[in-house]
Amino acid sequence: MAFFNLLNRVEYACVCGLLNPLTKLYFCRHCMKLRCGFCVCQEVDSNFCSNCLENIPSSETKMRKNRCNTCFNCPSCQHTLSVRASIATVPLAAGADSKEGSPATEDAAKAAKGGSTSTPGPAVKQVTKKMYYLACLTCRWNSHDIGIPDQTAATGQWPEPEYPNATRFALLLEHYQSVVLHDKQERQELWRRKMPKKSQFPNLTDRTGLTASMIRRQMGWSDGKVQLKTTPIPIKESVASEDVDELPAELLHAGVNLRTVTTLTQRLAQPAKQSASVSQLYPQHKLLSIKCSLRCRQCDHNVIKSEYNPSSIKYRIALFAAYHVPDVRLVRCDPLRCEGAESALLLRITNPTINEMTVTIMELPTVDEERLLIQELKAMALESGTAASVASAGGVGGGTGGQTSLTSLSQGFARQGMLIEEPRLVDRAVNGTLKLPDSSFTVNQRDDSAEFDEVVQGHQDEPKFIVWRKANHVVIRLGVQPKPDVQPDEDVVVGFTLQYTYFNTVADKSVASAAATSTPSLSGTSKEQKWHALNTRIYINLGKLQPVGVE
Repeated sequence: MAFFNLLNRVEYACVCGLLNPLTKLYFCRHCMKLRCGFCVCQEVDSNFCSNCLENIPSSETKMRKNRCNTCFNCPSCQHTLSVRASIATVPLAAGADSKEGSPATEDAAKAAKGGSTSTPGPAVKQVTKKMYYLACLTCRWNSHDIGIPDQTAATGQWPEPEYPNATRFALLLEHYQSVVLHDKQERQELWRRKMPKKSQFPNLTDRTGLTASMIRRQMGWSDGKVQLKTTPIPIKESVASEDVDELPAELLHAGVNLRTVTTLTQRLAQPAKQSASVSQLYPQHKLLSIKCSLRCRQCDHNVIKSEYNPSSIKYRIALFAAYHVPDVRLVRCDPLRCEGAESALLLRITNPTINEMTVTIMELPTVDEERLLIQELKAMALESGTAASVASAGGVGGGTGGQTSLTSLSQGFARQGMLIEEPRLVDRAVNGTLKLPDSSFTVNQRDDSAEFDEVVQGHQDEPKFIVWRKANHVVIRLGVQPKPDVQPDEDVVVGFTLQYTYFNTVADKSVASAAATSTPSLSGTSKEQKWHALNTRIYINLGKLQPVGVE
């Protein structure tokens, strides 16, 4: 139960022990566990401009310095600038066709010539052209305010401002790029020396180096024997100087007009110059946006995968926890008293899946049980990481026939160590006791058409703790009692373990391979393997404890 501007009353515990609302959690169908933002890793899929929706490759993004070439931001309010058109009268160039001018313009030029008494001279023909300029529709800033000339094309090359330290920064960038390349070559040379020697009976491909050479050419790399060791480009060091120009007298005596002084946001938007006057603010190229995919850190499967098209807002893979885990919401709680009286608590449980779900509410695990669970999670993560590294080493470089391993060319081909969030104890003290139900109950599957059908549900024998049921929603009543050591005006927090049945639609590799070799049949064993009983810990903040005598 999450709100945009209010306190999160209902929070779910991730595998790592952090508490988050259901709307900020993900569900991995392969691990069948909840994942928070720290248990997934982000990968950049594409770069695009949010204004013109141009999809830009990653190599070109680095060259453009992560900015769009055609879109600009307003230097005053940081909104996107629009290209506006205007009609301007310009003199016709010598030798140009006179048909470019409009009849109205020629008549106006003749009338002005007849009415004037100046000395006769060669007549200059005027033509009308459509000119384009940049304008902000939010703060009414335009390119005329700083004297940028209009362009004849809507996608014209707008003039770029010149910065005094641009040359110095270019030299620094070139210097540090050479330093990085030099360090990388030294690490590769040291790693190549530490490699174990090959067998004294190599095969033909190892003697000739044919496989390694072909792989290097396919990847666009040069041959290893031809590579030359680079040296860092020298650069002139910056030296501090005590000679500082004195402040101008106008700065101390002249009045200050705040309308002409730039704000801190406007200066930080242009870090290269940081102009102090509004008249020196130039439009900046718009920053590019990215589309990210989220991947589970333990099983390395995608949790969130968006469409490649920038104009599409759909997902290829959308494993949000709200689509797979029961949604628990706080409906109402009676006032909590200090006398130790029991109060009624109403919770609504929603089944978001298309399969019927059996729900059981149990006690929270103790501290010893929670520590044992953390040790099991660490052991599973270590085992999976070791198995993955062995499989990658055996599949890539452990083949027979003396096949050249990709890891022998570069360390980047080796599988990196798994970065899994360290499990911890849940940092939430429970100071209330729940009277849990004595039996399990079922929650119907989600049916989108049931909301529009006026079907009266038949009477069925329900447990006493179930108050209301409709479609895939169930409201239950629980008893809550604050502990004696709770102080008045202190938040009362209760927790429980929610066990629910989940139908996994991801086929197991062993089951899928066995089914491919045998005749297709729907056996009971395969059905049982898809049904799983999952547990999640839920903590609910019921509000303040009212002191004695307060109604």
